[in-house]
Amino acid sequence: MLLAVVALLVAGCAITEPATRPALRMPSGWSEPVPAVAMQPGAGWWRSFSSAQLEGLIDAALAGSPDFRIAAERVRQAEIQLRTAGASLLPFATVGGDTDWRRTDPARERAIDSESSGASLAIRYEVDLWGRLAAGVVGADASLAATRHDFDAVRLTLVTGVASTYFQLLTTRTRLDIARDNLAIAERVFDIVEARYRNGAASALDVSRQRGTVLAQRAALLPLENQERQTLTALAVLLGRIPQDFGVDGETLAALAIPEVAPGLPADLLVRRPDLASAEAQLAGADADVAAARAALLPSVQLSGSAGLASTALLSLANPSNSIALSASLAQTLFDGGRLRGDVEAARSRRREFVENYRAAIFTALKEVEDALGNADRNRRQEDLQQRVRDEAARALRLAELRYREGADDLLAVLDAQRTLFQAQDQLAQLRFARLAAALDLFKALGGGWEDSGPAASGNGENMRYVSRR
Repeated sequence: MLLAVVALLVAGCAITEPATRPALRMPSGWSEPVPAVAMQPGAGWWRSFSSAQLEGLIDAALAGSPDFRIAAERVRQAEIQLRTAGASLLPFATVGGDTDWRRTDPARERAIDSESSGASLAIRYEVDLWGRLAAGVVGADASLAATRHDFDAVRLTLVTGVASTYFQLLTTRTRLDIARDNLAIAERVFDIVEARYRNGAASALDVSRQRGTVLAQRAALLPLENQERQTLTALAVLLGRIPQDFGVDGETLAALAIPEVAPGLPADLLVRRPDLASAEAQLAGADADVAAARAALLPSVQLSGSAGLASTALLSLANPSNSIALSASLAQTLFDGGRLRGDVEAARSRRREFVENYRAAIFTALKEVEDALGNADRNRRQEDLQQRVRDEAARALRLAELRYREGADDLLAVLDAQRTLFQAQDQLAQLRFARLAAALDLFKALGGGWEDSGPAASGNGENMRYVSRR
């Protein structure tokens, strides 16, 4: 018997396996160019775009977004699950009472009435000898941590989504303004062509060509107007507003500042991104699940006790008799068809899955930062070149119009200059949006200034764990 107890204790000491982490060497630096003078992501990083309208929209989204409220409720659910798991470490007590009246009427004998009343208290407690219940609490705590990190990730996604949609709205409005200006230019040139045609200096073909340009420019307004409406309604949904009758009086796209963002070292991502923190917490929960599954292979020990009062009266405990009982039980599964050992192997497989999820999340984070850095650099240089292209195209159109009025060139030169200017202006607006989007992507890829500084209460936008790194 002593040898059996010793064997059980040795087995109990061996149920905890070392925590599993992916073997991964982080790079020492970034391949893409890093700005020499740049800001570090910090709390309220969206203010670096210098847009009071954007700040108001983000505040409204954090207060009214259904997705954000759903994430907050998931945190509350995880907190409840943790409390429920912790309750398994405590004794379980029940209290009960009963009263009974019974008549027995034997054949050819007088009926017998019996009455009884009783009250009882029972306490049951499972001795967590192998740490199975404690492992369940650890797993629930890890699940709560992962849910909180997911909440932070939802907040970051919501903020960047609102900013991106607002930037897209301003870009669409800018492109609409450009298209309307280009329509005005096309109509002005059409007036010139018509005047020359009336004076016999231009052909009917010239008139038809320029009229086609005017019509094409009017048609180009329609998809942009539709895109503006759809972007506006998408922004309303992000804010938790009814799309109908929702409006935003935004500033111009050119008025927005485009911040330069410093990425720091690649290894910093492990503590700066909530999604990576969530993946690590899920891995810790998987370790706890393995420990709980292994502990389930060992005997369970339960202690129980009860005390009661009983009386031979109805609805009364007068002159009761007392009873008390104490017991201890030891149970060991002898045969279950391999179910418990299958649970252990399944838990280990899930842990290996979470290891790979964590590794994949790290790879994705590194790629996202590299892509955002590269896009920010290339889009900045491309916008500078595109501004020069736009300026030259505007100059070429002025010269083409002047030469056409003087009869030095035909209308084809004017049409070609118009198309070049229209495309250059539209491309410049889109490149401006691309630069803003790249800055947003970089803020998001770097975690938006997030740091895990311990547990936080759930329920509103003020309890995020964001710190300033300025």
